[in-house]
This record gives sequence, C-alpha cells and structure tokens, in this order.
Amino acid sequence: MRGVPGIAVLALPLLAAAQEGPAGFRPQSVAAQRQYEATLRAVPDTAILQRHMRWLSSRTHVAGTPRQRETADYVLREMAAMGLDTVRYAYDVWLPHPDSAVVELVAPTRRRLRLGEPVLAADPTSRQPRWPTVNGYSGRGDVTAPLVFVNYGLIEDYAELARTGVDVRGAIVVARYGRSFRGIKAREAERRGAVGLILYSDPADDGYATGDVYPEGPMRHPDAPQRGSVYNGQGDPSTPGWPSLPGARRLPADSMRVPRIPVVPVGYAQARALLEPLRGAALPSPSWQGGLPFRYHVGGTADVRARVAVFMEPERRWIKRIENTVGILRGATHPDEWVITGGHRDAWGPGAIDNVTGTSVILESARAFAAAARQGQRPGRTLLFATWDAEEWGIVGSTEWAEHLADTLQAKAVAYLNQDVPVSGRAFGSSATASLHGFVRDAAGVVAHPVPGDSGSVRDVWAARTKGAMPFGDLGGGSDFFGFYNFLGIPSFDFGFGGPGGVYHAHYDTWHFVERFADPGYRVHRTAAQLNATLLARLANAEVLPLDFASLGRYLALVTDRLRPAAEQAGLPLDVSAVVRAALALAGAGDTLAARQRAALAGGVPRPALDASNAIVRTVEAALTRTPGLVGRPFARNLIFAADRDNGYANVAFPGIAEALRDRDPARVSREVADLAARLDEAAARVRRATAALAP
Repeated sequence: MRGVPGIAVLALPLLAAAQEGPAGFRPQSVAAQRQYEATLRAVPDTAILQRHMRWLSSRTHVAGTPRQRETADYVLREMAAMGLDTVRYAYDVWLPHPDSAVVELVAPTRRRLRLGEPVLAADPTSRQPRWPTVNGYSGRGDVTAPLVFVNYGLIEDYAELARTGVDVRGAIVVARYGRSFRGIKAREAERRGAVGLILYSDPADDGYATGDVYPEGPMRHPDAPQRGSVYNGQGDPSTPGWPSLPGARRLPADSMRVPRIPVVPVGYAQARALLEPLRGAALPSPSWQGGLPFRYHVGGTADVRARVAVFMEPERRWIKRIENTVGILRGATHPDEWVITGGHRDAWGPGAIDNVTGTSVILESARAFAAAARQGQRPGRTLLFATWDAEEWGIVGSTEWAEHLADTLQAKAVAYLNQDVPVSGRAFGSSATASLHGFVRDAAGVVAHPVPGDSGSVRDVWAARTKGAMPFGDLGGGSDFFGFYNFLGIPSFDFGFGGPGGVYHAHYDTWHFVERFADPGYRVHRTAAQLNATLLARLANAEVLPLDFASLGRYLALVTDRLRPAAEQAGLPLDVSAVVRAALALAGAGDTLAARQRAALAGGVPRPALDASNAIVRTVEAALTRTPGLVGRPFARNLIFAADRDNGYANVAFPGIAEALRDRDPARVSREVADLAARLDEAAARVRRATAALAP
C-alpha cells in the first residue's frame, strides 16, 4: 500500500432525515433485507480472524516469492471450503528482486551501517527472516559521492536548494519520508543528477517525537526502515496497457519508466550517522530541521562522502509469476452483474496491518455469505471476493486483472469495495466516489461500533468524532481501486479503522503488534467484516442501484473551487462555469432519477424496467473517463480525480485542467474544460435515459 498521510476532504450537508430502510428496495423487501444483513453480521468470528492473521503473517510474503504463492493457496483453500467457486489468475510480471544493499559512510570516518531491523525480545514474531532493506524497483549500482540533505525531496525543496547555490549533480541525496510518494522522491533526485538516494523516516514525523516507539509503544523503532516501491506507474512496467499473460510482449528494460539510480531506505538511527557530520550551507528554511538531536545542515562538501549500493539477482530471474485469487458466489437473480471486494495479499514483511487485515476481513465476509447461501439465502447479484498480488510494487496484480478483463468489467461490474488496511486502530473513515457517500453513511449506521465505551453505531461514533461532518476522501490513486475507478470508471470506495502506528512497511508489522496495539481481541476486525458484508449485501440485492448522482453532481460543482489556487499560481484566467453548469445538470438529472426510482419501487414497476434502468446507471461514471487518459498518463483515465503527478499521495480534482494550469498552457486549459463539461453532459444524459427506462 502507498500510505496516504493526509486526504483532502469536503463534507456536504447531511440529509435532514435518515431513510426508511436501505436505499434501492421496495417497501415490502426491506424487512427481508434487514434480516439477511443481520444473518450475515452474526457470522464473523474473532477467533477465525485471529487464525487468518497468525497464519498469513507468520512469514514474510513478498510478491514473487514461494511464501507468497503459499498465501494464494491458503486463501483458495479457505474459500473452496466455504463452498465458493475459486479462480486463480496468473501473470508473469517484471519484478527484479534485490540480493543485498550497502550504505556506508566513507568520510570523514569509514562506517558501514547496519541495515534492517534487529530481533526484539518483546516481539518473538520478529525472528522470522526479513526482506532485504531495498526499495522495490530501485535501480542497481554501486556509487560513492558527497552527501546532500534535501529535506523531503520535493520539487520545491530542490528549488530552495538551487536558490542557495547547492547543486546535487553527482551527489547522493538523503530525503526524509513524507509529503510525497517515495517514487516521486526518486524521480526528482534522478532528474537533478543525483547518483543515489537514501530515504529515512525522521522521528519528527514517524518516531519518538510522536509517541513511544515499538515495542513500548506503536511508533517507529529507530532501526526500522520503510520499504516500498519507487515505481510511479501502475501495473507491470514491462507491459504498459496490456496484460502480462504468459508469453506477452514486453518493453526492453531501458524503456521502462523505473528509476536508474540505487535507492535504499534506512531507519532514523542510521540516518543520524549520515546527517550528523554534515556542514556546508545552512538550512534554507527552519522547516527543514527534523527531530534528530542535532542541528541539521545541507552538506554537499567533499569532506562527507557516502557509498550506496544495490545488488540485484541475475537478470534471468526478473520475470516472476504472481497470482490473484477470486472466490465467486453466483447471484440468484442477476448472475451477470458483479459486486467486487478485494484487497492485496502481498507485503514487505509479515504484513499484518498491511494487508493481512484486509485479506482476513475479505475471507470472513465471504464466509458470512457462504454460510447464508447454504441456508438458501443467496445474493441477487454475483459477489467476487478477490485478493491481489504485487500491489506493493505498483498496484500490479489488480491492474493486470483490470487490463485483462476490461471489457467484461465494464459490462458487468456494479461497484468495487477496496480493503487496504481496514484495521489499524478504531477511528473510522472512508474514501468513495461521491455517488456512494450516503450509501456508506447509511450502512455504517446499522453496524455496532466495536470498542467498549464508544456506544452506538459506527456512524454514531464517526459523526461524534467529526462533529457531524462524516467527511470522505477522494479516490486519487495509491491502492487497488485504481484499475476499477481511475482506469475504468467503475464506482469504487473503501473504509478503514485507523490509529497511530509506525510499523508501516517495516519488519515489525507483525501479529504481535496487532494484538498489542492495533486491535487487541480482534473486535475491530469483526466489525470491519460485518460492515463489509452489509455494504456488499445492499449492492447485491438492491432492486435499483443505490448510486446517488445528485450528490455526485453537487459535489463536483463544489470542488471546482480547488482549481483556483493552481490558476492563481499559473497567472492564468480560469472559467469553469461550463463545468459547474454541467455538474449541476447532472445533479438535477440525479434528483429526477431518484424520485422516479422511489415511485417505481413503491408502485410496482416490473423487473425488466428496473433492470433496463440499472444497466444504464452502471455506465454513468464511466462517461467521466477518457480512453487516452491524462496527458502523459494514459492509465489515469478518470477526469474527476487522480493522484497528483508531482506528489503521488495528494489527490487532485479535475486533473486534466489542473495539470494544464500547472504547465501554464491556456489553450490546453480551455480544451480540458470543454472536454470535461461534455463528459458531464453525457453522464447527465445517461441518467436521464435511466430515468426514462422507469417510465410507467
């Protein structure tokens, strides 16, 4: 998973009154649906969730390793035993594994740094073999050069260095994690001529400055590096745009968009040995001072030099088999309509939080549906329970699946529910397309909050914590919803219970950490499985699909305001009135559809008319995608939200317009505004056709 330290949110006014029962059901169907959901919520069991957690996180399981194949076998065995049909999707992807890495201070004294985490007596699960301390898709090489501290390695950090006369060409740069995706840090270092990159988590951001460190507390241990991919794309970099099926054609390695310089993560104890000797230029800004107990300097002088080396396995091993697993429960009334939930199965170590939590929740919600099916209660639509491989390397497995089955997904998929770190604490939150905001809030209102003392439903506690706002994040990128939402325009969402923690992508992401800090007793895991099952049941059984295009249109009209800072910075005029008009037209069409749906459900409109309307409804958000994608980013087809191309973590609203503004291209800005308005108009037209299909 790409950790998302801060998600921009916008809360819309809540409806004055809660709905009578779940959205999308005839009045006479509500009681049966409520009973079905209650039956599902009674199944998840803390002991079974613990069993999944302890087995799946008992050994490091990195994509492309034998242990990762064993996790696929485990998931498929479990789902088959439940009575689900199971499918294994195999892809051969370009996935070079490192053999080893070296970080060494060469001058003023020579000292090779210990890389990786020591075994902790307080955590016996830390004794398992650990993955080498290297970033995925790092370049290989062995370089020695002066050291330069570049703060977070942001574009603006390099601009500040340039203003002070510091040049990083030929240097090894040291950057702290945070405020941008690590792949962006690698890209910017290489663009500016650095020959190597060392990444570390500063204790001011992720360590003792924020709380007690592991194992005494949940924050990052000084010797715990943050591993992770430095690839800025999605899917197999050797097969951009087509699936990596056996025998697929591939780009040559020198044409792939991956780093060429060696990149190594270290703990902040090791970073101290590199940063403390630095002198040279003063810090460009007080904000560059981190949490280590000395005054930081930029460096760049010849008297402090370091060596960074990354050694790879032989090239003949660089293509590896990865495996997605899918458990299928065929729908009773609409078997060719798919509701999908999925989460990644791979990790950089034991991966207990990231993402055995997600795999366990998916397995237990699948067991709930399978148990109900054995009693004769099957979902209306087909349910798919997926676990993805190689997400940690660049959302590889799910993207290959989306490329492989794109036509089928566009024809059959109703929605996708992502499960990436659903449990790391007890504070609930969600990210979703705005057409599902009300749907998630309603479902959260029928699931009891898991923590003693936090009385009421998940929604009640969420509302109290956020003073009634219950805000949502936007789906810009960074996890397995990418192939569904950002690539194909399938309505998508996720949720999670968060909390403090500093084991992200470290070897200490163990079940011991889960049971001591994140979720003692597995009560939050059980609640996550209950909510997952409730959401899937409503999507699977709704007689009219509960997608709220009125809320989507109003939300998009509001977030046009996010474009104004980019226009001001670029010094360009910006007229988005056409986008606002089209978004409000979508909202108006959504209001009319919702009213017609309510009347149809109350008045007994026959199923063929409901089905015809639903078939159109499923295509509405796909109208907001563009097949060529964003300029320079062909996989990012969704024109509503995308990951920031220069940050990776931050989400950007209306990225086509935003990036044209950033590039100071007024003609392109105008084209992007017109294109987006036209696509919103097409979405509204589809909503009106869905409404017409329900005519008496």
